[in-house]
Amino acid sequence: MVGPLLFYENKPTTLDLILRLGIRAGGASTACFSALFTFIGDGLHKNFKDLKAQMDLKSYDLSLFQSRAEQNEHHKLCELVKRIEQELLEAKSAASEKQLLLKDLEKKIKAIKAQVQSASKDLKGHANEKERLLMEMEAVKQECASLESQSVSLKQQITSLTSEVDGHKTRVKRMEMEQKSCSLKVEKLIEKHAWITLEKHRFGRSGTDYDFASCDPHTAREDFEKLQVEQSGLEKRVNKKAMAMFEKSEDEYNDLISKKNIIENDKTKIKMVIEELDEKKKEMLKVTWVKVNNDFGSIFSTLLPGTMAKLETPEGSTFLEGLEVCVAFGSVWKQSLSELSGGQRSLLALSLILALLLFKPAPLYILDEVHNLFSS
Repeated sequence: MVGPLLFYENKPTTLDLILRLGIRAGGASTACFSALFTFIGDGLHKNFKDLKAQMDLKSYDLSLFQSRAEQNEHHKLCELVKRIEQELLEAKSAASEKQLLLKDLEKKIKAIKAQVQSASKDLKGHANEKERLLMEMEAVKQECASLESQSVSLKQQITSLTSEVDGHKTRVKRMEMEQKSCSLKVEKLIEKHAWITLEKHRFGRSGTDYDFASCDPHTAREDFEKLQVEQSGLEKRVNKKAMAMFEKSEDEYNDLISKKNIIENDKTKIKMVIEELDEKKKEMLKVTWVKVNNDFGSIFSTLLPGTMAKLETPEGSTFLEGLEVCVAFGSVWKQSLSELSGGQRSLLALSLILALLLFKPAPLYILDEVHNLFSS
């Protein structure tokens, strides 16, 4: 420790000077060295205290520095944590954005894959279509070659047909001239023979005398001449309009037959309706008879206790032919209504009227002099 203290920064101290003097003296006394060491010890003790004070001061400064350093480090760490958290949030947002972008890219990739697949299918279809078109083109080429050969033959046929057409044109001109002459002849015949206008609608019809398709003109001409000879002989005895009159009568007969059939069908339908109405009438009359008969007996027995009344059919007839009134007093049925008194007959008639009104009620009932025949 002496060396560094004595030679600190290469400056000579008091101890250095004393040592140098003692060495030069070549043998100093013990007292001198003891005094020297005492002086040195005091100086060292003082220096030690100073150094200790400096060391304490430095220790305090060091503790302050360490606390400040720790505070600064804590502050820096907080800022670093905040910055890291901010960067983490930014990284998360960027990661979410990238994830969304990644999903969009995956969707686009799927769509592109689907498009690629459809495009590959279309490409295969186009390739097949191309092969088919090539085959069709080859077939068309072959057909064109055959058509060219046919066109050559057709040209030859056209030349031959042209010559035939020229011949036909000459024949057509000749036929037109003949037609004009024939039309003039027809007009003259129509003017001469009035029956042609009347029988014109039969010309050309099969099954008639004017069926030109089944008749030979030459034979018809011969037959016509023969018939003209016969007509000249029969002209005064035969009515020429008899056939037209016969057809007219036949049409009228057919019309009457159709009308007759319609009338017979209508008659059958009317009979069926009448039969249905008769059946309904019978059913309604039977229902009315049963209902009125029950009410008639009930009302009469109420007005005259111990009596009975009913509507019965006569022997050997039905309820449609008529009904008769039967009255019983006790268990004895009267043979005729003449056995009843006037009041009983009045009550009987009143019971029948009320029974009919029960079957078909009316809004207002007016009975005149009901008690006229009642006994006082």
